[in-house]
Amino acid sequence: MPASAVLKTTGAVALGSAVAGIGYASIIERNAFVVRELTMPVLAPGSSPLRVLHISDIHMRPGQRRKQAWLRELAGWEPDLVVNTGDNLAHPKAVPAVVQTLGDLLSLPGVFVFGSNDYFGPRLKNPMNYLTNPGHRVHGQPLPWQDLRAAFTERGWLDLTHNRRELEVAGLHIAAAGVDDPHIARDRYETIAGPASPAADLRLGLTHSPEPRVLDRFAADGYQLVLAGHTHGGQLCLPFYGALVTNSGLDRSRAKGASRWGATMRLHVSAGIGTSPFAPVRFCCRPEATLLTLIAAPTGGRDPHRNRGRSQPTYSVH
Repeated sequence: MPASAVLKTTGAVALGSAVAGIGYASIIERNAFVVRELTMPVLAPGSSPLRVLHISDIHMRPGQRRKQAWLRELAGWEPDLVVNTGDNLAHPKAVPAVVQTLGDLLSLPGVFVFGSNDYFGPRLKNPMNYLTNPGHRVHGQPLPWQDLRAAFTERGWLDLTHNRRELEVAGLHIAAAGVDDPHIARDRYETIAGPASPAADLRLGLTHSPEPRVLDRFAADGYQLVLAGHTHGGQLCLPFYGALVTNSGLDRSRAKGASRWGATMRLHVSAGIGTSPFAPVRFCCRPEATLLTLIAAPTGGRDPHRNRGRSQPTYSVH
């Protein structure tokens, strides 16, 4: 075969593979919602297990029927507590869709903080900025986050944005606190600073973006677990390599799932449920909610194997 024909054939194969990959990422995997289950030993000794449903980065638009149907099914997992770490909206008219699809979950105990895409709508951006200029910020139109906050709090969920709250859930005493989104420099940790209640069975921190400066403050104040979102798990990942970027100060190895932060604190980062309408693709990173079963730590929050390296919990997918 002539060299020119080989080049044409190779080019056609490469183009076809790229088109197939984009089609898979934008049509199939982006809608392949999954609930992941994970057990984390973080509670005070003697505590009974606590089932926590962690949801994040819904990025809702009114017409997303498949996503809405899946979200309605989450209540069937019967969590004790729901934690929402922000970026619920992607459209100025999406608040009713979020509230309606989370309906049964809003009847359960819940806590939340907001992310940048609760305050500002998405905008078309140069995707190379995530690699070459990650600090670049472009805000879209203001979104009705106040309406969403009112709907959540009217149903009983607690807004932890720069708040410290104590609550009883499933017979356990939880001391919880949260900050506004560090990704857009709205965090004011000093408003919640100070040691978390040592009497609590769980000391829980919330932040949308898992920025190291905020995680360090939570760890110093004695929080056993911090939940975050924002990263989308990298959104576009490579087999055997993982996330290309985290869109935050977090390292790639922690783009999603559980890890240790410091000697005693655990971190869980959700890969999130949605995407920006301007980047509606996922590859090797399915949209997810996570059911965390929290159990008593063997040493009151210290892992006896902490000197053997960061643990890598196994997920089960349903």
